[in-house]
Amino acid sequence: MTHFPRSTASIGGHPIHPMLIPFPIAFFVAALFCDLIFWRTGNPGWVTGTVWLLGAGLIMAALAAVAGLTDVLGDDQVRNLRDAWLHAGGNVLAVMIELYNWYSRYAHGDAAVIPVGLTLSLLVVLILLFTGWKGWEMVYRHHVGVADSLERPR
Repeated sequence: MTHFPRSTASIGGHPIHPMLIPFPIAFFVAALFCDLIFWRTGNPGWVTGTVWLLGAGLIMAALAAVAGLTDVLGDDQVRNLRDAWLHAGGNVLAVMIELYNWYSRYAHGDAAVIPVGLTLSLLVVLILLFTGWKGWEMVYRHHVGVADSLERPR
């Protein structure tokens, strides 16, 4: 039987990292859409929304990062994957950008959005497209977190 790289942060054999990552992705993408709406309407309510979305995204990204780091540190096969390091490094970069983006909006309000905040939000979404691709490479090509049994349940 082939041993695939395993996810060490799991519940009942189900990896935790993929359970958490949809949240920061959704929050960061929604922040970009709110920025675009603010840019077109000038309604400051959208800026308030992005502060909350960015904050929630940062919290969920931290939780996802703990689970992902546990997987990387817990299995040599995962740790030796170039895709794992590109995925992790890109996500760290995205989180650092969003941390600055959140703080800037918190400190400066509407003035922090156009053009810098909007540009940062767009940049992060582009980074997430890359890191998401690398994450799926780990699952589909390297079988990280895939059950060891190749036999179908009856």
